[in-house]
Amino acid sequence: MKHNIDEKWQLSHMRLRTNRAEMQPAEMDAHYICDSCGEEIVVPVDVTEGLHQDYVEDCPVCCNPMVLHVDIAEDGQPLIKSKHE
Repeated sequence: MKHNIDEKWQLSHMRLRTNRAEMQPAEMDAHYICDSCGEEIVVPVDVTEGLHQDYVEDCPVCCNPMVLHVDIAEDGQPLIKSKHE
């Protein structure tokens, strides 16, 4: 995945904070509700892969493919939206 210059700066800024209490882990959990079965699904998000990520993952409950759109907020928290493939 290619990163633009602003994304690289923001990612390095998140990783290079000097106060350990403010540091964000490289992998965080995000939640979404499967459109097919209605279950809440928890997925790991690797914030080092970019501020905007799109990928397909099968629901672990009903096995239907879901397109996941992940955005990393300025505070480092992942926001996830899902829809059927």
